[in-house]
Amino acid sequence: MHTNSIDTKTSNNFFTLVLKFTAKIISYLFHPLFIPTYVFLFLMKTFPYEFANITDWQLKMRLLGVFWFTAFFPAFAVFLLWRLKFSDSIFLRTQKERIVPYVVSMFFYWWMYYLSRNFTDQPIVLKFFFMGIFVATVFGLIINNYFKISLHAMAMGGAATAIVLFAFFYGASIGAAISISLVLTGIVCTSRLLVSDHTNKEIYTGLFVGIISQVLAYWFAL
Repeated sequence: MHTNSIDTKTSNNFFTLVLKFTAKIISYLFHPLFIPTYVFLFLMKTFPYEFANITDWQLKMRLLGVFWFTAFFPAFAVFLLWRLKFSDSIFLRTQKERIVPYVVSMFFYWWMYYLSRNFTDQPIVLKFFFMGIFVATVFGLIINNYFKISLHAMAMGGAATAIVLFAFFYGASIGAAISISLVLTGIVCTSRLLVSDHTNKEIYTGLFVGIISQVLAYWFAL
């Protein structure tokens, strides 16, 4: 009886470790900084005719540019803050550590929105998408004064909403993509609850901010 109890406890501990390890991998794969690049890739694969006026090489450079401005530069800013001892960790565990990265990200998201207004050889929906992530970052910075809103939830909520709005804008039947994005949003948010110190309030607020920011941008930018 005692042996069975130990075996059960060992099994539960192993399951918990595997669950948390998987949650960490999911959190890294769907880091907020990668979401704009994933959305751009989605548009490339789903609506290739929107990029018909540029060459394959130019399209790859455009994709690299999205990654460069929305992921690399903000991440590099976080790295510099950590190396210069302005933050204790690159994981930005406190509200204070998140202030400068928020401001840096806002600058680059605004820049991407500004560029998207002038490009005529890429989907017009990128205009509202980039505006939406800029607006979400502004809301996030304000809310950060009161509690540590989940950036993962904010990014995933915004991405899922953007895909729904893409379907409305193009009149496209992309139900499978919408379903997958909603499931992934749930998985990522659950992962953050498992491996971070976020509360339900911080997760749900992040989702709401991501959703409402894309809706507002859709109304104002298009």
